[in-house]
Amino acid sequence: MSAGSNQRSEDQFLCSICLDVFTDPVTTPCGHNFCKNCITRHWDVKDSCQCPMCKKVFKTRPDLNTNTFIREMVDQFRRERQQEASSSSSEQQAAKPGEVLCDVCTGTKLKALKSCLECLTSYCQTHLEPHRTVSGLKRHQLMEPVENLEDRMCRKHDKPLELFCRTDQTCVCMLCSVLDHKTHELVPVREEYEGKKAELGKTEAGIQLMIQKRRLKIQELKESMKISKDAADRETAEGVQVFTALIKSIQRGLDQLVEEIQDKQKTTEKQAEAFIKDLEQEISELMKRSSEVEKLSRSADHLHLLQSVSTLKAAPPTKDWTEVRVHPPSYAGTVVRAVDQLVETLRKEMKKMMEAELKKLQQDAVDVTLDPDTAHPKLILSDDGKQVYCGDKEKNLPEKPERFSYCVCVLGRQSFSSGRFYFEVQVKGKTGWDLGVARESINRKGKILASPQNGFWSIFLRNGNEYKALAGPSVRLHLQSGPEKVGVFVDYEEGLVSFYDVDAAALIFSFTGCCFTEKLYPYFSPFLNNGGKNSAPLIICPVNQTL
Repeated sequence: MSAGSNQRSEDQFLCSICLDVFTDPVTTPCGHNFCKNCITRHWDVKDSCQCPMCKKVFKTRPDLNTNTFIREMVDQFRRERQQEASSSSSEQQAAKPGEVLCDVCTGTKLKALKSCLECLTSYCQTHLEPHRTVSGLKRHQLMEPVENLEDRMCRKHDKPLELFCRTDQTCVCMLCSVLDHKTHELVPVREEYEGKKAELGKTEAGIQLMIQKRRLKIQELKESMKISKDAADRETAEGVQVFTALIKSIQRGLDQLVEEIQDKQKTTEKQAEAFIKDLEQEISELMKRSSEVEKLSRSADHLHLLQSVSTLKAAPPTKDWTEVRVHPPSYAGTVVRAVDQLVETLRKEMKKMMEAELKKLQQDAVDVTLDPDTAHPKLILSDDGKQVYCGDKEKNLPEKPERFSYCVCVLGRQSFSSGRFYFEVQVKGKTGWDLGVARESINRKGKILASPQNGFWSIFLRNGNEYKALAGPSVRLHLQSGPEKVGVFVDYEEGLVSFYDVDAAALIFSFTGCCFTEKLYPYFSPFLNNGGKNSAPLIICPVNQTL
């Protein structure tokens, strides 16, 4: 018999009670076949003799005779299936340690392929075949092989755990449902399984989303690290370049100073050497004359001496060396002038550096407008929210918690709680003003003492020339000239607030080591009008990045 015909006819040789191939097959009077032992036990536990297939009831237990034809067919089928099983078993491997074993295999246990929740049995590939071909067995619930299938039986009633009690969150059997859990909310295990599986699917999707977000965050952090390292490398390279140039300038200034001093010394030495040479020449001539005079003076011949005196060579011309001096060169101011020149060079380099730095900061420029809801009633704001000055009278404005009631101040509409931002304000023509940033929770009512402790990071001008940083206590700022346009830069994470003279490309003041925990708002005060002397407005300017 071929494998195909074997599979087609297998259903005919299965007992509908034990669901296995017939053993000692018998036929009931209604024409249905069963294992003799299966039908006998079935009728033993029943009150009546009823056919399990067609439900026909027999008044008396029928005599059951062996169906020899079916027995012969079954024997032939068993032999063929045994041959196929032997062939299939040779292809399968014995179960390894830790793997679930087939409960049906005798002798060498093969690896279980599936476990049946209905039969509470695990099957290898061969013994699983009926569950794949027999119509009644196909409805059984199969799962990945597991051990301890008895754990799926109710320990109290020895029945399959087919229901789930949502009240007690436990699996129960049919008897439990009508005894201990009859008032509880019960659903089939499969229904609860599907629900829990859907929940777990959502949970898994949520976990995967969290994992994905964290992987993206890791990528973001790595990218930030790369950006930070690249920035650090660029800054280091620029710093090395600048300091190398400064070192060269200092060395060049030192070389020039030494050269100037040495040139003066060489000039002095040449002058002295020339004088010495002339003196030595005169001494040589004088020594010659002295020798002639001495020789003549030793003559004993009176007539010769008298005659020779008149013929002596005239004395060589000599210089009056009385007032001749070699004056050491003056080095007064030489070093000072060299240092001044170096300072000027450094100032020019510093200006170039500051211009480059300011250009970088201007890339973080933000659009700032004034918030009229925070403005003191004396302040007059332009329609575009870019200008503010102090009027003479208070306007009748609704009282709001965010409005300044005593100090003539106003905040920007925009708030910042991370990153870096920069804006510029024109202060030209004013004798007094305040500029900076303030945290959201600042006091806006009554007299205000601006300081970092009170939530303000600002600088001010008073009386036209008195500049201070309100650092608590305030710091006097000594500026070469009053700025006409002030740049304000904030790095939230770095805790930095810096002020710049935009036109001079110079740093005015920096608050460092700040700890920001709230939103920051741009802070402005045009100060009092002062009888028209301070009527010029503060103007928030568009940032020009062409420095």
